[in-house]
Amino acid sequence: MSGHSKWSTIKHKKEANDAKRSKEFSKVSTLITHAAKVGGGDPEMNPTLRLYIDKAKSIGFPINNIEKAISKGTGEGSDGVEFHEVSYEGFGPGNIAIIIDCLTDNTNRTISEMRNLFEEVGGGLGDSGSVSWNFDVKGRIDIKAGHKEKGEKYGEDDRFIEDDLDQVMMDLMDIEGILDIQEEMVGDVKGVYVITEFKDLAKVRDSISEKLPYVIDDAYIIKIAKNKKRLEGEKLEKVLNALEKFEDHDDVQNVWSDLEV
Repeated sequence: MSGHSKWSTIKHKKEANDAKRSKEFSKVSTLITHAAKVGGGDPEMNPTLRLYIDKAKSIGFPINNIEKAISKGTGEGSDGVEFHEVSYEGFGPGNIAIIIDCLTDNTNRTISEMRNLFEEVGGGLGDSGSVSWNFDVKGRIDIKAGHKEKGEKYGEDDRFIEDDLDQVMMDLMDIEGILDIQEEMVGDVKGVYVITEFKDLAKVRDSISEKLPYVIDDAYIIKIAKNKKRLEGEKLEKVLNALEKFEDHDDVQNVWSDLEV
């Protein structure tokens, strides 16, 4: 019986990991399609697309699926699709303010499902501006403290070489438009994240790529609550479960709240 119990536990973990991986694949595919739609299908001419392709490769998203996602965005073949960027806001349990950023090919479906989710977690969908007034919109760039070197042999993968973290931070200080630099693990290596004004995100990202050798892991918009709420115990657990429900939705790219964790 103990052996069967262990097998069941492992099976459950594998199913959970597979489900999480499937959602990651679905979301990165949507990001690639949208980036190709907005900026074209050539990653050399479209830095956003290049970034999402690198992100897709880092989580094991197959190359042929990357190509299909690009084709959807550029309208090649019969499966061209158009995604829309939409945000929804409202209140969750504990009167926590929540903003949901989505990419969807059907806004009517998504708003209906978001309304149902808000009600399911004990909250309610709000009007535009009902909570967003309390959030500052900034840009964030995650950077690994290291660079890539071409493999010495033909066909050999690029190698990641770690660099001195202090030097990375000093070099970044020379990039115009960076508001703040903070040390943080990026994946499984040392790194930093930088904060920019919303309007400067693409410019700063491109400047780092052009002037410095360090590996950019991700670049994205963040929404930071000016005033935060602190919860504990069952109230905190209820809010965390609610935020997880939103994050699990296929159309959802980011979930922001004024919860202080």
